[in-house]
Amino acid sequence: MGVEDNNTEYSSLHEGGSPNVKNYTKVSFIPLTFLIFYGVSGGPFGVEDTVRAAGPLLALLGFLIFPFIWSIPESLITAELSTMFPENGGYVVWVSTTLGPYWGFQLGWVKWMSGVVDNALYPILFLDYIKSAVPALANGVPRTIAILAIIIALTYLNYRGLTLVGWVATILGIFTLLPFGIMGLIALPKLEPSRWFVVDLENVQWGLYLNTLFWNLNYWDAVSCMSGEVENPGKTLPKAIFYALPLVVSGYFFPLLFGTGAVPLHRDLWSDGYFSDIAKIIGGVWLRLWVQGASAVSNMGMFLAEMSGDSFQLLGMAERGMLPDFFAKRSRYGTPLIGILFSASGVVLLSWLSFQEIVAAANFLYCCGMIVEFIAFVKLRIKYPAASRPYRIPLSTVGSILMCVPPTLFILVVMALCTFKVMIVSFLVILVGIILQPCLVYCDKKKWLSFSVSSDLVDLQSSGHLVGEA
Repeated sequence: MGVEDNNTEYSSLHEGGSPNVKNYTKVSFIPLTFLIFYGVSGGPFGVEDTVRAAGPLLALLGFLIFPFIWSIPESLITAELSTMFPENGGYVVWVSTTLGPYWGFQLGWVKWMSGVVDNALYPILFLDYIKSAVPALANGVPRTIAILAIIIALTYLNYRGLTLVGWVATILGIFTLLPFGIMGLIALPKLEPSRWFVVDLENVQWGLYLNTLFWNLNYWDAVSCMSGEVENPGKTLPKAIFYALPLVVSGYFFPLLFGTGAVPLHRDLWSDGYFSDIAKIIGGVWLRLWVQGASAVSNMGMFLAEMSGDSFQLLGMAERGMLPDFFAKRSRYGTPLIGILFSASGVVLLSWLSFQEIVAAANFLYCCGMIVEFIAFVKLRIKYPAASRPYRIPLSTVGSILMCVPPTLFILVVMALCTFKVMIVSFLVILVGIILQPCLVYCDKKKWLSFSVSSDLVDLQSSGHLVGEA
């Protein structure tokens, strides 16, 4: 895979991982793999819209082809740069190093907002899957109370420690995937392969189709924000990413394969929660209940993984002097308490949006950030060709640039298909970041807030610790 000697020092850029974590247990390979799995996927819940938007054939082809266009390039870049910069903050550090701290902050703001918007979806999906069993949770005050209770409970679990979250994610992941394996075995005698080839190109909702594909197969870079919490990151991070990749893709493709092949097609029924109905048709009520339970715990796992990445990103930005020092404070469990509270507050405020609005807004913001990340990756290859990379993509600089072309083109297509409403909301979010950054610089100059760069990190910019201050 291109992993260098595990003892290689990060001398060309900076040393070690995130500061102040020596007293806390770091995340090992297995829980990290499932944190990545939940950061990207969490199982087939949420992919139903691809069938409704485009039919079985395009849905199946999408989850076979799109990983090569998007997931593999993004995961390879994440593996290389996360081992090159084994500290919290991840992509913010990559961009700060190449484009300057100002753009690092802007990327951090956009990606954090994208993550919070994305995380607002999981309580909604959770309730969508169980509302058939508990109709009172379909709307109104009971639904609102349930959303708040879910957010509070999972936020507390995140507060208790990343290692705990990782092992919980492992248990939840096994429970989530197991019913679909059983459903596949039961479905084998009922499969009709002709159902897989149904396509109607004149009746394809391309915006919904591509946004759903993109949302279900991105966020591979989220794990970079927790690099400083990983045990032996030079070896563990690439290994976990490359094991998570087939787990994610197969967790989408095979349930779709069995669901579309064993049940007569009614495209209008393929929406959030439909896999539980398919489970009932194929295996009975007991399997439906299991799939509903799997959906519930899957959304718990995705919420936990997303909040971990979002909160440790804020901690990493504070360690780099981009945010006030209080964001770098850790709880007695080693978790970034202020970052967790900020992320949870954002989720509460955004949880009233609809599924499609959340997916589209998260995708648009994420696209903006990924373009900047691709630029940073290429510039690091050009500017620091001999720098230590415990994992290095086995491509030349020219090959690395060419690898970024297909996902960049796909990003532009996804952005072009967004609605005007989503574009306006996303640009307003970007505008807030543009205004927020100089406000933080001013607060630092007036000493209203305390900012500092951790002494354990090498500041390559050497131009002042706050973004855009030089």
